[in-house]
Amino acid sequence: MTDTTPTILWLRRDLRLSDHPALTAAVERGGPVIPVFIRDKLVDDLGAAPKWRLGLSLADLDKRLRDKGSRIVFRSGKPADILLDLARKTGAGAVYWSRAYDPDAIERDKAVKASLKDADIEAESHTGHLLFEPWTVETKAGGFYKVYTPMWRAVRDREVDAPLSAPSKVPPPESWPDSDALEDWKLGAAMDRGAEVCLPHQRVGEEAAHGRLGWFTGHAIGEYKNTRDFPAEDGTSGLSENLTYGEISPAQCWHAGRRALHDGGGKSAETWLQELVWREFAYHLIYHTPRIKDGNWREEWDAFPWNEDERRAEVKAWKQGRTGEPFVDAAMREMYVTGKMHNRARMIVASYLTKHLMTHWKVGQAWFDDCLTDWDVASNAMGWQWAAGSGPDATPYFRVFNPETQLDKFDPDGAYRRRWIAEAQSRPTKTALSYFEAIPRSWTMQPDDEYPERVIGLSEGRQRALDAYEARPF
Repeated sequence: MTDTTPTILWLRRDLRLSDHPALTAAVERGGPVIPVFIRDKLVDDLGAAPKWRLGLSLADLDKRLRDKGSRIVFRSGKPADILLDLARKTGAGAVYWSRAYDPDAIERDKAVKASLKDADIEAESHTGHLLFEPWTVETKAGGFYKVYTPMWRAVRDREVDAPLSAPSKVPPPESWPDSDALEDWKLGAAMDRGAEVCLPHQRVGEEAAHGRLGWFTGHAIGEYKNTRDFPAEDGTSGLSENLTYGEISPAQCWHAGRRALHDGGGKSAETWLQELVWREFAYHLIYHTPRIKDGNWREEWDAFPWNEDERRAEVKAWKQGRTGEPFVDAAMREMYVTGKMHNRARMIVASYLTKHLMTHWKVGQAWFDDCLTDWDVASNAMGWQWAAGSGPDATPYFRVFNPETQLDKFDPDGAYRRRWIAEAQSRPTKTALSYFEAIPRSWTMQPDDEYPERVIGLSEGRQRALDAYEARPF
């Protein structure tokens, strides 16, 4: 059955046309489709880099929609008020959107659904951000998974629906409602001069995402298990930013990985599929235990004496990539220039901050929230607590990564160091120099500065952490 009244498609982190169940349902409903993006509090609260990157994705999707005779209506304010107002002014009989799973988004979406239903407007949420809805994955005892490996075993052979094709046309309304201009939102304002430096490192939009997926599964996935831990190599899919903004769906990635698995990708392809489920695990946890977003998942860690003072000199050195530990410094500079950081490097910098520097994981989480263009609320929260020891399925609290031996193992020829650290190089690389073009001028850093001494000795920092763990009050 079709309905000729318009359908409002509320866009969020699903900025694509293919494998978009809410969009497909809106088109199949039969009337015009009005895509809408709302700049609400959750958008305004984003850090500098993710907010800027979101703007790039929105601009790309708006262009793709215009090629199909459609467009995005941009509005600012409270979603419940805006969607209700748009529905009344356009005569829309339904509002569709893709589900979200973090506590802030769930609270917002419940308010929107209630408001629309009170006005007798159809309100319908759809899948699309995850492979497996969190409430559909249960242990044999009927609870949620608190450890990753059993969850992987539970879902590895589950059927995942085949990805949907993009609609051939997105029917426009006879007249478009008023819209803000995306450029007037200035979503990249906080990036300042860093935006120009960061831009070449982004793969923006659905077409770029599928190009990268095709290259990875066709050329690199077979060696993924062997190369993924070496930060100087192009050995990962690099799709985290595209998954973050929904420029590609997890189902599209899953099916491409499964094809590679059966076409000779072997254990490496399976390892990559496990990483997709690691992302699912993060959302599984944030849905079932929302406290993980900004509090210790293991609540006994609330009593652990981490230092939360961000003004300390060693924390400033960590943020600026000036700790005197090349692996840590290279990783922090990579993030500042590219908006991303290699996964092995993320583990090292998180361990160093929370253990060698005995600093609360929330300090690191907040810095990543501001600097990552592939920022993801669930993955960032779980990743930091995994490293700190306060989260589910965490690295043992007494495991303290040694950034020096890790760099020797995973950057044996020094390529990663040279790529990102200019000091002490007679001919610094372009990428290393670009860091000084991106950072705030107030940092007063220059490529010909002396490379700093260690802010703390590795043995000293490790022992200090172990002593604190031994004396912990739980």
